[in-house]
Amino acid sequence: MICLFKKWCQSKVKSISTADLEDLLKDQNITLLDVRTSQEYQRGHIKEARPFPLSQIDSYQGSKDKTVYLICQSGLRSKRAAGILAKKGYDVVNVRGGMSVYSGKIIGGK
Repeated sequence: MICLFKKWCQSKVKSISTADLEDLLKDQNITLLDVRTSQEYQRGHIKEARPFPLSQIDSYQGSKDKTVYLICQSGLRSKRAAGILAKKGYDVVNVRGGMSVYSGKIIGGK
């Protein structure tokens, strides 16, 4: 795989499928950050997802004792965000495929 953004690709980021995310949401209370723009978030998001745009991810100050799951539209921005947070000491997991392949319940406008 060729990495176009070397500084984000240097560390391996754990990832899960959207199906795995749906299972987690049924059974656990997780920290899920939606790193899309506020306009994208308002058009439809996962109920448990907290909006936290990629452009502001450097300012995230959540608990480092809990895994942070990240989602965007396709999985690329969330992977970048995961790399940034991992370097700050967070345990992060990227949701592969993002909202474009998520088949669970969505709230908000279309």
